[in-house]
Amino acid sequence: MKNRVVITGIGVVAPNGVGIDAFKKAIKNGESGITFHQELEDLNFSCCIGGIPKISEEKKLEYLTPLQLRGFNSSGILYGCIAGMDAWKDAGFTIDANSDLDFDSGTIFGTGTSGVEKFREAIYKLDDKQVKRLGSTVVVQTMASGISAFLGGILGLGNQVTTNSSACTSGTEAILMGFERIKNGQAKRMLVGSCSDDGPYIWGGFDAMRVMTYKHNQSPKEGSRPMSASASGFVPGAGAGALVLESLESALARNATIYAEVIGGNINSGGQRQGGTMTAPNADAVQRCITDAIKNAGIPSEDIDVINGHLTATSKDGLEIENWTKALNRKGTDFPYINSLKSMVGHCLAAAGSIESVATVLQLKDQFVFPNINCEDVHPEISELISEEKIIKKVLKTDLNIAVKASFGFGDVNGCVIFKKYN
Repeated sequence: MKNRVVITGIGVVAPNGVGIDAFKKAIKNGESGITFHQELEDLNFSCCIGGIPKISEEKKLEYLTPLQLRGFNSSGILYGCIAGMDAWKDAGFTIDANSDLDFDSGTIFGTGTSGVEKFREAIYKLDDKQVKRLGSTVVVQTMASGISAFLGGILGLGNQVTTNSSACTSGTEAILMGFERIKNGQAKRMLVGSCSDDGPYIWGGFDAMRVMTYKHNQSPKEGSRPMSASASGFVPGAGAGALVLESLESALARNATIYAEVIGGNINSGGQRQGGTMTAPNADAVQRCITDAIKNAGIPSEDIDVINGHLTATSKDGLEIENWTKALNRKGTDFPYINSLKSMVGHCLAAAGSIESVATVLQLKDQFVFPNINCEDVHPEISELISEEKIIKKVLKTDLNIAVKASFGFGDVNGCVIFKKYN
């Protein structure tokens, strides 16, 4: 008998809102967190806009001690700790440095590149022959599993504590990995999510590839335009999202608030074959990821009410919509509502799947569909496939039962998770 898995806590650090209340208000109102960054212009970036969460020094001290913050220079780990700790507290647990070790709880928390600013700082010191001045926290701030190591220690987690990394699919993959662990009875609770650093050393490679927009340096909030005919590339973002997954039995035993249920999903790869490359999706694999996720969840495709797509505001948006229509065998007015959080926060890279999953879960909990901003001119390739009324431009209050979140990442990797309203 497999365990049912529910979500009992959420936390988020996003460019348009830090904390659930601020984030929910922002996504309902269609508020963008994209701003201009002089540093990028000074470094000769073509794209000088991006989404960076706003966190004060006082805010940092609410989560990490002065000792932990000494020599601390890893934005992704900071974002992940805030989102993860918020989700843990939201689930009804206390955070106590002297608490007992909890063998029933673990974390799978994804990232892409961890602590790149700390790496840069360390490299300069080493090149200057100052190895003895590196400090004792370089390793934990720059190792890939730094975020799960921080959260594991802060929360006293005794179950699996690890970091996964699958580019833009990392957050969605982490959710599915935690879901499987609880479903199979190997843990009662898993803190899952992902985080991403911000800044030029993360974003520079994408600027060099010319996949980011250069047309909106004077109008940053209009820059991220998923599904739009005038889309000209993605806008980079950063942050973290976190969810506490828990067996239904455990959640009911402690009378926890339940946001939604995770009912299934799938992870696969296109193998960089049949049109798939390091940066482009294999359409057959994307469709199979979706259909296998639906099969795993045990639902008909007609039951899906809303899709939170990957939809990055690049030339591949039309192909993604085509893949959805084929996988679901639904098009025109029969297609589910679809939105892209990236219109408000940009593409948060390794953090995208988890931040967008938090938004998806909030939609189910509060029964609304958040709007797609900057999409007044739906791309003709897309409007030929699905009715424009399914691409919501203003927040919609409606009955929702099943929501899907999908991520398609660099390396031709795919993830799709299916959430259901908890009754």
